[in-house]
Amino acid sequence: QVQLVESGGGLVQAGGSLRLSCAASGRTFSRYIVGWFRQAPGKEREFVATISWSGGVTYYADSVKGRFTISRDNTKNTVYLQMNNLKPEDTAIYYCAADTAPISLRATRTEEYDYWGEGTQVTVSS
Repeated sequence: QVQLVESGGGLVQAGGSLRLSCAASGRTFSRYIVGWFRQAPGKEREFVATISWSGGVTYYADSVKGRFTISRDNTKNTVYLQMNNLKPEDTAIYYCAADTAPISLRATRTEEYDYWGEGTQVTVSS
């Protein structure tokens, strides 16, 4: 079993920054791919970013590329999402997820992930 807990969400003005954290417990964290997804009201859950087990490979959605940075600290069993220059369209619930049996490093689909956190709300005001 893997438990994931997100934190760091909140209300911020457009142009501001937030750093989300995803703390993991359970099975060997350093062997997972971890991804961030988000879901806005009335929309499907969408891919934001993913990071390989070593942290050496990352992928981003085009909508966040250049503004968001995903990183991980395997000594702390934590993955981070640094979000800069936030826009109102970034408003959503943000979820982290673990892919414990990765087939591809480019894990951008929700069905590739087998454990999910409860999410943290991010609201960006204009």
